[in-house]
Amino acid sequence: MTVYKFLPLAAASLLAACGGQRDSVAHDVAMAPADAFLAAVAAHCGKAFEGHIAVNEPKGAGPDPFDGKRLVMHVRGCDDASHTLRIPFHVGDDHSRTWVLGRTDTGLRLKHDHRHADGSPDAVTMYGGDSAPPGTAQRQSFPVDADSVAMFRKAGMEASVTNTWAMEIEPDKTFVYELTRPGGRRFQVVFDLAHPVALPPAPWGADTEPTNR
Repeated sequence: MTVYKFLPLAAASLLAACGGQRDSVAHDVAMAPADAFLAAVAAHCGKAFEGHIAVNEPKGAGPDPFDGKRLVMHVRGCDDASHTLRIPFHVGDDHSRTWVLGRTDTGLRLKHDHRHADGSPDAVTMYGGDSAPPGTAQRQSFPVDADSVAMFRKAGMEASVTNTWAMEIEPDKTFVYELTRPGGRRFQVVFDLAHPVALPPAPWGADTEPTNR
């Protein structure tokens, strides 16, 4: 009789263990696209690639800072490539922009590190968002997060509070950076991964780069 008393407890323990294992497997499966995407980008560490504006609509009334400028991305900051990558986005002689792509407990996070020529942070910097699940190994989308919304509103950038950024990669072929808004705004730069170019200068503030957050 004593043996039978312990059977329900043993069964419950076994079920709990199996449930925990299932949760772990489900978590690993859910994280697989994020890990695969980050690894695909990291495979290009140490290289730079030229891009072009594929979509920019609707066009603004004022001068466009990207028109006529050479666009180059540089995959660097790869010391811990399985967790964080820093990808400067050079627009002509403007070296103020760096994309910071990193892992979180639930996926990926994209932040935009903006610096002045002296390396000091811009008033609007480290904005972005966490990836929207599930994402794929080829494409990840990043709706604007609450901290960024507050930053944009403080800076009077109301149009940006509905931003969604996205990145796409076809390894050794193309990398795409995209910004969209519900009102029809769409900006997309396509980079040619098949033909690396000479490395650009270090981005502004490279000596004081923060970690992803």
